[in-house]
Order: sequence, then structure tokens, then C-alpha cells
Amino acid sequence: MTASTLPPSGWRQQALLHWRMTRPAFLLVTVSAALVGIASAASCGCGFDLPAALATVLLACVAHAGANVLNDYHDARNGADAANTEGLYPFTGGSRLIQQGQVSEADTRRWAAMLLLLLIPAGLLLAARNGGGGLLLVGAAGLLIAWTYSAPPLKLMSRGLGELAIAAAWWLVVIGADYVQRGQFFLIPASLGFSVATLVACVLLINGVPDAAADARVGKRTLAVRLGARGAAALYLWLVLLAHGWLALSVWLLIPPLTALWGLLSLPLSLAAAVLFWRHARQPQRLRPAIALTIAAANVHALAIAVALALAAAAR
Repeated sequence: MTASTLPPSGWRQQALLHWRMTRPAFLLVTVSAALVGIASAASCGCGFDLPAALATVLLACVAHAGANVLNDYHDARNGADAANTEGLYPFTGGSRLIQQGQVSEADTRRWAAMLLLLLIPAGLLLAARNGGGGLLLVGAAGLLIAWTYSAPPLKLMSRGLGELAIAAAWWLVVIGADYVQRGQFFLIPASLGFSVATLVACVLLINGVPDAAADARVGKRTLAVRLGARGAAALYLWLVLLAHGWLALSVWLLIPPLTALWGLLSLPLSLAAAVLFWRHARQPQRLRPAIALTIAAANVHALAIAVALALAAAAR
């Protein structure tokens, strides 16, 4: 039976399966980061183009989804997900769909390629309508990071550079979303994007601890493997303090408006997660609450900034 003759129930099942392959629960942080960039432009009086904003959020989520699927493919190829019996699903260890026999490696590779290749014509159209050459640079850099994060020969995630790559990717999300609305690069989204990106990198850092034993067995030298659990916990605390400290400093330096300090609402969540991370660093199976708090902190930070800037734009 070909795809064109599948009954409606088959189409629904296939669509749901492909949706699950993207790890949709993690896409919210991409929406949140894009909203920071959109609100940043609006708060500066650059207007608000709703169709362009929706396209920006959609393309950012497709890029994130494609990178997730590509990561599942390469972690299946290198054996990391198969070896991972101690991951904290759904937070770590990938989607597990290949390991459960629901999809094949070939299916995963094709879906990743479709998602990432779709970005090229869609990005060109958006750039032609709103962004120009600068948006093409942002998009090309994002695709490069999505590929080099998981794929050989660079495999940044296996060289202890995954967190840096993730931070760069989400920094670009904020900058790119602002650029679509503003039409040029600007300092404010770059400043705001730094704290957002740093907190997103913290998600990857803490997620790496439950996966560290399996990663080490297959030669993935992630930051959690290189630093050990306690070293990763110490770095985590430094990063959350850096993210929130930078936001406060940048406001003091008059880079973003004062209302951006709403982003500090995430600080209690981050500190609570840091305490739990340190306490249970050598008991990875007890890190689930800390991981949930870390994801919540990244989203609260970005959404609080976006809402504050949007309200400031509405009050202009």
C-alpha cells in the first residue's frame, strides 16, 4: 500500500508519529526566544508585522524540530541512545522512537532532511519579503549549527561544545526574529539574546548528566562527561548567575529598556534548580525536578521579557 492510498487513520497515525519525532515539548523555548526578538523590535517603535512574526516563529520551530530529529538519527548511529538505559524520558535520551522500533534510522534521516531543507526556500522567501541579506546570514549560521551539532565530522555535542553551539543557536533566534521586524541588526536583541541563550544552554548541560554514563561508553565526550556531575553542577550555577547578572547589568548600561528586568522572574526557579542539581548531581535519577525547573526558568525568562517589551510597545 502506498502513502497515497493509506486510510485516514493511517495518515493521522503517521502525522502523530512524525510530530513525536520532533520532540515537541522542547519547542516552546524556541517560541519564547523568537517572541523576545519580535517584542524587542516592537518596543523600539519598529512596528509589528504579524505575518512575518508568525513565519519567523514557525521557521524557528521547524529548524529546532529538524535539529532534534537529526540528533536522534546520529545518536542512533553512534549507539548513544541504545546504550542509554538511565535517561530521564522525556527530558533526556532522545525521542526513543528508533529504539522502540516505531521508526527506522532511514525514516529519521529522511524526516530530518525534509525539515531542514524546507527551511531553505522558506527562509529565502522571508528574506526577500522582510529580511534581506542579514537574515540569510542568520539562517545559514543556524543551519550550520544544526548540522555540526550532531553530524560528523565536527559532532560538536561529542566534543564538549554542544552547550556553546546551543547558546549560539538560540542567540541567533532572538537576533533573527528582531531582524525580520526591524530590517537591520541591533544591539538590544543581541544583549537580550545572551541571557536567553545562556539559560537554554543550561537545559542541555543538566540533561547531559543522566546521559553521561551512556555517552561515555560510546565515546561522546559531552561537557557533563568531561566535567563530571559535580563539575557540571558548579558550571550550571555560574551560568544561571551569569545570565541573570548580565540582564541586570545590561539594563543598568541602558541597553534594553528597564522593563526587561521582568526577566529576573526566572531567577528563583534557576537557583532552586541549581540547589537540586548540586544536591543530586551524583544521583542522576533524582534530577527530574531540577531539569523541569531549568526548562521552566528558560521559558519564564524569555516570556517575561517578551511580555514586558510588548506592553511597553503597546504603551507607546
